[in-house]
Amino acid sequence: MKRLSWPSWMPIDPYILALIGTVGLAALLPARGAAADVASGASTAAVAFLFFLYGARLSTREAMDGVRHWRLHVTVLVCTFVLFPLLGLAARGLVPVLLPQNLYEGLLFLTLVPSTIQSSIAFTSIARGNVPAAICAGSFSSLAGIVLTPLLAAALLGNSGGGFNADSVVKIVLQLLVPFVAGQLLRRWVGGFIARHKKILGYVDRGSILLVVYAAFSEGMVQGIWHQVSAVRLAGLLVVEAVLLAVMLLATWYGAKALGFGRADRVAIQFAGSKKSLASGLPMASVLFGAHASLAVLPLMLFHQMQLMVCAVIAKRRANDPETVPEPLLTPAAPVEGTRTAAGTATRSG
Repeated sequence: MKRLSWPSWMPIDPYILALIGTVGLAALLPARGAAADVASGASTAAVAFLFFLYGARLSTREAMDGVRHWRLHVTVLVCTFVLFPLLGLAARGLVPVLLPQNLYEGLLFLTLVPSTIQSSIAFTSIARGNVPAAICAGSFSSLAGIVLTPLLAAALLGNSGGGFNADSVVKIVLQLLVPFVAGQLLRRWVGGFIARHKKILGYVDRGSILLVVYAAFSEGMVQGIWHQVSAVRLAGLLVVEAVLLAVMLLATWYGAKALGFGRADRVAIQFAGSKKSLASGLPMASVLFGAHASLAVLPLMLFHQMQLMVCAVIAKRRANDPETVPEPLLTPAAPVEGTRTAAGTATRSG
């Protein structure tokens, strides 16, 4: 009997299935009382550990090597932290006709998080684009997001989320910035260990995010916030996100062309500039939104799977473009343990 499999053009991210399972577990068995305190403490520790790993993984030398292509990186940063948020603000006009206020806040937060690294590299490689540029652009975006995402959230969301005040600033510094800087400072000593145990630490990385999701959705279940969202509203959210992704894909491709970038650079800009990182967004939301984090991350979770599916199709079509690509740009990116794209290139969620 022929074994059934998903179509090659429809990459179902196994990590999304794990996230859905975690949400289901939180719905059936939410952490309460002392268990909630333990889950919250473990989630806080997990966020700090995640950002320590982010800092320890980021190669300062690679980042400096990419500075010479500054126009491309600035373009990606503008798409990620200027154009995306402007579109998010424009979506305010859809409240309350198409989106309720709580889902809109999650949508706006989605537009503020940094770009992905691994999936942008993988899709750029499949599409025969500028892989080194995609590596640097994704790294710069993630680094900038540690500072810019909380600042933009404070400016654009105000007190609608978990409340942005002096305590929130202290939490951001202690849970995000301090671990990241510590990872960078200790990279000289721990970088080799992390490289040798990439697979194991990858499981720890993703497991930590699942813990963050469980704690956030458990708190949401206990407070009954899920009764505020209907299936019709969720369908409306999917439509809005589909339009958002389409606009960004078109803007990055044709905007890069208008700016005079070549095909290989346009590929890198399109895939790095149109994505949002689930791995960075989830722990940030737990710090910024507190008890409201579950609804805040729902739009990001849906957008993440949507961008994987759509970009996989685009990457395969870009690979058949008639333009000639210089040989150095055809070197495929090194596989990263985790999810897989349509062409079988491994990526990690986020």
